[in-house]
Amino acid sequence: MLIRSKSRQYAQGLVEYALILALVVVIVIIALVLTGGQVGNLYSDIITNICRARLGC
Repeated sequence: MLIRSKSRQYAQGLVEYALILALVVVIVIIALVLTGGQVGNLYSDIITNICRARLGC
């Protein structure tokens, strides 16, 4: 009985971890969708500044 209890607790822990991980993934996807254009512009500006500092890419 004790082995089954530990196994169930372990499985429950894995399920809880997977649910938290899924929630984090959903939040990151939503954040990227909402700010996607801004992130793209920021990346483009950074690359442009790096190229200018090196006098061309």
